Amino acid sequence: MTTHNSAVLADDGIRRREKRDWKGWAFVGPFMVVFALVFLTPLAYALYLSFFQEKLIGGTAFVGFDNYVRALTDPQFWEAFGRVLLFLVVQVPIMLALALAAALALDSARLRGASFFRILIFLPYAVPAVVAVLMWGYIYGDQFGLTSNINDFLGVDAITPFAKEWMLISIGNIVTWEFVGYNMLIFYSSLKTIPTEMYEAASLDGAGAWRTIFSIKIPSVRGALVIATIFSIIGSFQLFNEPNILRPLAPNVITTFFTPNMYAYNLSFAGQQFNYAATIAIIMGVITAVIAYVVQLRGSKSEVR
Repeated sequence: MTTHNSAVLADDGIRRREKRDWKGWAFVGPFMVVFALVFLTPLAYALYLSFFQEKLIGGTAFVGFDNYVRALTDPQFWEAFGRVLLFLVVQVPIMLALALAAALALDSARLRGASFFRILIFLPYAVPAVVAVLMWGYIYGDQFGLTSNINDFLGVDAITPFAKEWMLISIGNIVTWEFVGYNMLIFYSSLKTIPTEMYEAASLDGAGAWRTIFSIKIPSVRGALVIATIFSIIGSFQLFNEPNILRPLAPNVITTFFTPNMYAYNLSFAGQQFNYAATIAIIMGVITAVIAYVVQLRGSKSEVR
């Protein structure tokens, strides 16, 4: 009897495996193909390139981790990395604080014309990045544009956005102007998911506007804040468009290795050092992934608490 039951169960297991529904893969399959072609394949190829080097004699040769050793001892790479790290530490908190303040203001019932201001704040993000940088480049120009007009009016060079000590701040201003609206929308959407019962309970307990903000609203958008922070970290380490477009206006300040991405780009397309450029890209990818993961992990622990 036991043997018969075992045989029946085995037959049922075989039939279940035979009847497995593969329709889900029909939906996921196209994405997986595109994902493999546009993400995994270039990543694998870049990793492959990083282990080779173009020799003057003998052509391309396998060099193992020599390119990585070279990158980790390259002062230009570390100067570029330190610059974007400073940019990240200063610009990202300011941008997120402004975005959160804007979202809280829009979410409050005291602001009239909230829909208009929401579109107004988000509008810079809709401007293409290249157009935005060109526009600000014209504003910053000390020989033309708004900055030049202000300096001429004052009779002194009071504003010098392209000076060495101000360049990173000038770029940070552009990035902040571009992405405050994007992050504001993330926070605002998160605020709209807060149940109205929480506000009613806070009102019954006698909580004022500021108490409601710090006890209900800000804790409720912690998850959105973590996501926005991760996106901002990735964007900071990928800083390229702004300094690269502004470089013709300040060639003595913005070098070819102003940021790691600019360094890799110029190594590849100007210096024909594709293997070393791929190494720089891989190292920056790993650093970005590790920092983003740490931020996500700490954010998840904070939410659990």
